[in-house]
Amino acid sequence: MKKHHLALLILLTLTLVNSCSSDPDKKRYETIVIKPKTLNNTVLATGVVKPQVGAEVRVGSRASGIVKKLFVKVGEKVKKGEFLAKIDDLELTAQYNQVLANLENAKTTLKYASMEKVRQEALLAKDYTSRQTYDLAVKNQDIAQAQMAQLIANLDYAKIQLDYTCIMAPVSGVVASVSTQEGETVAAMFSAPTFVTIIDTSRLEVKAYVDETDIGKVQAGQNAGFTVDTYPDVVFEGKVVSVYPMAEILDNVVNYDVIIEISDKKGKTLRPEMTANVNISMGSLGNVIAIPEKAITTSNGESVVYVLEDEKPVMKKITTGVKNKAFIQVLSGLKINEKVIINK
Repeated sequence: MKKHHLALLILLTLTLVNSCSSDPDKKRYETIVIKPKTLNNTVLATGVVKPQVGAEVRVGSRASGIVKKLFVKVGEKVKKGEFLAKIDDLELTAQYNQVLANLENAKTTLKYASMEKVRQEALLAKDYTSRQTYDLAVKNQDIAQAQMAQLIANLDYAKIQLDYTCIMAPVSGVVASVSTQEGETVAAMFSAPTFVTIIDTSRLEVKAYVDETDIGKVQAGQNAGFTVDTYPDVVFEGKVVSVYPMAEILDNVVNYDVIIEISDKKGKTLRPEMTANVNISMGSLGNVIAIPEKAITTSNGESVVYVLEDEKPVMKKITTGVKNKAFIQVLSGLKINEKVIINK
């Protein structure tokens, strides 16, 4: 019986010792084995969807008066030349009719002045009238012709002013805003008051804000992809068309505007002011060492990683290169098949 208790005590002691020195007390590291890989070289940026130059048009009125009728609402599609609004034209119609009446009167005056000139010319040929009387008839005809020409120009001007009361769409697109309502009085003096803003949604682009550290890599012709929050799983395709030379400084951060032409909307509807997450492709690098960026830390201002050697972490200094969303290139400091700790 005593032997049985002694054996049980020894077994419990060994179990306790083993439990105190078992694997749970050892820190487990998450590692990645370095293998050659192809790294897509991209520049990451944020941006916004914007109308192209000329795709957003603010339509105003060049005639003053009361808004008699609005024919469109926000969100409606309009075609070029379609009526948008009508200004009350009573006053301008009256002015047009007045000039028209004066023109008819001038035509009559010219008719009789021409007849008088012909008559005086015949009399002068027979020496039945003086040269002075003939010259006066010529003068009266010339004045009548000049008056009629002036009234024709006045009539054209009055017609143009009258046409201004009919506000038409200069481009096809979607009505983005309506800033004037029926019954309001507009005064077109030094600037035309905006009635309607029209956006051609088929002519959109992306304005990307690229950091100054990356702008030297970006140039026209490079392919780009972007996503928007509305369609997070859809990658839209585009191409860099221009890089603005002037910087935008916001909160002491220097960015440069890069314009990206949208080449494939993937059958989706994009709208102005949508936030875009942009990837500009610089090409790809083959057979390189690349590790997750989260594995890199700093020590004394230098980039370092920890490599697992004999189950112990060993710090190594590295030099980094290009990076993309997931990985960053390591130019020196690491070798193939080393185990890099990514949860240090």
